[in-house]
This record gives sequence, C-alpha cells and structure tokens, in this order.
Amino acid sequence: MSARAIALIDGEHFAPVVRDALAALPYDVVGALLVGGTEKLRDDDDYGVALVEALDSVEADLVVDLSDEPVLGPRERMLWASRALAHGLPYVGADFRFDPPPLQPVETPSLAVIGLGKRIGKTAVAGHVARVLGGDRRVVVVAMGRGGPAEPELVETPPTLDDLVALSRSGRHAASDHLEAAALAGVPAIGCRRAGGGLAGAPFVSNVLAGASLAAQLDPELLVFDGSGAAIPPVEVDTRILVANGGHDPRAGLNAYRVLVSDLVVDTGGADREAIRSISDVPVVAADLRLRPAEPLRGRRTAVFTTGPAPTEGLDAEIVHLSRNLARRDALREELERVEADVFLVELKAAAVDVVAEAALARGVEVILAANDVVSDELDDRVLSLVPDRSRA
Repeated sequence: MSARAIALIDGEHFAPVVRDALAALPYDVVGALLVGGTEKLRDDDDYGVALVEALDSVEADLVVDLSDEPVLGPRERMLWASRALAHGLPYVGADFRFDPPPLQPVETPSLAVIGLGKRIGKTAVAGHVARVLGGDRRVVVVAMGRGGPAEPELVETPPTLDDLVALSRSGRHAASDHLEAAALAGVPAIGCRRAGGGLAGAPFVSNVLAGASLAAQLDPELLVFDGSGAAIPPVEVDTRILVANGGHDPRAGLNAYRVLVSDLVVDTGGADREAIRSISDVPVVAADLRLRPAEPLRGRRTAVFTTGPAPTEGLDAEIVHLSRNLARRDALREELERVEADVFLVELKAAAVDVVAEAALARGVEVILAANDVVSDELDDRVLSLVPDRSRA
C-alpha cells in the first residue's frame, strides 16, 4: 500500500504540469494544498486530486513539496517543513527530506525545557521550573549536555566545590548541566550526554532514555527534561517550554518547529515576539535572569565570571572585575592574571571549575557559585497550569 501524501503546489506552475507530476509520484496523493502564486492559475484548473486547506485536513503519511521559487523561498519552505514535522509528517522535496525527530514515550508525567540555542538561560529556566513544581511533588531533573557522563549519573545532593574540582581533575566536565541543577535547583538531577544535533533538534547520539529509566527508579511524580542548546530531548513529553531571546531568530532554519511543538515560550530578553506570533499563538511570558550568590558576599571585593550578560546590580559586593569569558578559555586565563579580588563569584558553566576555581585555589581566593534566578510575574502560574493533572500530589 502506497504512503498517503499531501502535496504542496503553487500557481506559478501550469495546472496540467502539476497534474501529471502528481500522477507520477510514488504515493497515494490524498490532497493538494495551494500555497500561493497566481501567474498560471485558471478558473477551470484540474489537478486530479482534491484541494485541501491545511496539512491536517485529511489523514496523510507525508508532505511532498512540488512548489518552487518565487512562491516558496528557503525561509518559507522551512516554515512549511516545520509545520509538517509538528504534525508528525515527513517533508519531502526534489532533493531533500526532513523527518520528525524520533521521540520515545516515558511512563512518568514529564515536561521538557528546550531552547532556540545556547546561552539563553534554558538551564536556569529548567531549574526554576523544577523548584516551582517540586513544592508539592517529587521532581527529578534529567539533563542532556555535550559534556555529560558516559553512563547516566544520579546526583541527589548538592555537590560541593571540592566535589566539582575532584571531578574536573579526574578528566570529567565538572560544569555539566545536571551538576548545576543539583547544586542550585535543590532537586535530584540525572546527567546524560548527547553528540550532534539535527536541524529539528534530534541528537545524533544520546543516553537520555537510559537516564529516564534511571529516574523512574526514584518513583518521581514528574520528570523535567533539560535540553541542550537547540537539541531536544528525544522523549515524548506531556509539555514543552521553549526559551528564546533576541540572539536567535524564531524563523531561521527549523526553529519554527520548536515554537510549534511548545506550549509556552519564555522570553529571557529581546525575543522576536512578532515572529513567534506569526508562527503560533503559543503564550509568551517575559523573564529576567539575575545572579544570586549561593553564599553571602558580605560587601567583599568580588570578581564575577559569567558566560554572557548577567546583571550584577543588587549584589552585596564591591565588583572589581566582570568577565563574560567563561566559554573562552584563552581569554579567561589571560584576564585571570590581572584579577585581584577576595571572592570569585562564578556561574557553574564552561570553564568555571577547571580554570576559574583552580586559579582561585592556587591563590587562596574563595569561590562562590552563582545561580541565575528567573524573575517573572507570570511564569510560575503558567507553569503550574501546564502540568498534567495526574502528576499532582
């Protein structure tokens, strides 16, 4: 039995040409969707199949794109590809094919926090969500990172700086997202790894499913999956929260797919809301990220190390240095030679442990970890409304 296909067609093609092309396809074409163009349209055009209004108008197994420039350029095609993938349908053209990322079911009620890219506050939002939902239910974070462990690793209590340094000296990445979650979110966290990422967010390799199985042994009432950069955890979750900012275009590549499969967007600064609205009517809430020391600074001379814009206003300290070079080791080492401070306040990311903490230990400088608190008037209520009823305690 042939796969059922919806074909995208345009009015820049002469109808008999399209009709013959549809008949030649190795699919059972169950409908054609006219996506624009008027140059060659006639009142009596016959395409040999029914015209449909949307991708979900009829049951289909894939979408075939028979359109072309100027009706659908690269950006418009990526939007249609995103729509097809969000419906669970492959999107096929003359020389391309996009398949929906494979997602495996998990039995535990679950929520995923994903992002349009790296360094946008996704892990901070995931930690905040875990704290909010952990108030009256057992929550476990399953984090996926490019520096995660070879086997899923459970961290049930906050690691100390000595623990992190020991991990780093053993050759491990001591600033992996699950360690940040365990240290600063106050919930059990499981670390997983992934390598590579597709345009729609599928990792090439990951051990997230094994991580979910390990999490299930803790009898959680809710799993919070933390994505990695623009990669999406390969699990079928009940709810997704997308984190966006002004550094990533929601309409670039297959970012629209990430918008379409999300139930809430958290704007951590400057997100293109008009573009998001053009893709989906998903709610968007604003949030600010504010550094919070894990221990009091007590007015001391403090050097702050982050991976990006992190406001230092409100810190009880004399800020003598602000570095945004945690992810640039050469620049970080160079500036550390010039820094004189009583305390190093550092985000648990990138080179926080193997460079900054090691430099502090060599000089006898105290290191204090910094959380990124998520401040929003709307976020908590939105998050609570998204959690499936069956996950409530």
